[in-house]
Amino acid sequence: MSAERTVIDGLVVVRWPTHGDERGFFRQTYQVREIAEVLGREPVLRQGNHSHSAPGVLRGFHAEPWDKLVYVVRGYALAAIADIRPDSPTFGEALTFRLGEPPDGERLRLFIAEGLANSFLTMGTEPVDYLYDVSDYWRPDIDKPAVAWDDPDLGVPWPLTDPVLSDADRQNPSLRELFPEHPRWAVGARHSRRKPIFRVT
Repeated sequence: MSAERTVIDGLVVVRWPTHGDERGFFRQTYQVREIAEVLGREPVLRQGNHSHSAPGVLRGFHAEPWDKLVYVVRGYALAAIADIRPDSPTFGEALTFRLGEPPDGERLRLFIAEGLANSFLTMGTEPVDYLYDVSDYWRPDIDKPAVAWDDPDLGVPWPLTDPVLSDADRQNPSLRELFPEHPRWAVGARHSRRKPIFRVT
């Protein structure tokens, strides 16, 4: 199957082969039915978005109230997905993936369920085109939870220490600020820490 579960519930990796020749290549990037089989529900995607980012730009962590299906079509980016759902057994865990053009990235899609927070850093010297389909329509009054990109509790190994950020992302709170009473922070609490996983071709 081309859709794979991860240790974070609701985060699905979708891989399909690339068929290339002297003209270029063709590839299918996803089938809804395969994602549905892994999720246990059929996702509905209602709006498509295209983000174009200069090198060194970091966007996130963002957790808008919808599912996302993301894909890098130009350049490559380091994507980090964090579980910020307080009732989840993997709350506070993050996985990382190198998305985009080989050899630096991998042409895969990520399905990111509502409640998970996503972010990405544009890598290399070229701009990155990042596509994401979402399960609801954008509206100006939506609640947009966000978390600091450099939250030490998430421990994402970003290769840049001073990325280009929006004014809003500079102000994002930490998980501890959002959930100060969470048992993960209790003195002596034992919570397994999974190291972020790099998906590299």
